[in-house]
Amino acid sequence: MARRKNDISIGEALDMMVTELKLKGKLDESRIRERWAEIMGKPIAKYTSSVSLRDGKLYIKVESAPLKHELNYSRDKIKEMFNKELGEGVVKDVVVF
Repeated sequence: MARRKNDISIGEALDMMVTELKLKGKLDESRIRERWAEIMGKPIAKYTSSVSLRDGKLYIKVESAPLKHELNYSRDKIKEMFNKELGEGVVKDVVVF
């Protein structure tokens, strides 16, 4: 069966819907939260109280002062790991507080 000019795949339709409804940021944030423990490791996830993504900034709230200090030094590495996972340019900066 030949594909007609106006036919699109389900994946293309979903991408169009996500774009139209401006859901990409929330989907990226959801993926970060899902994969946080796997990418960062369980010990870090244990001391992380919240993770959010707003306007390209990944906000990480940490309950341990030494871990907060360590994560501040590793901001570029964290950004690189999540951009590799989600696609280049999703995380532009990392804020640890």
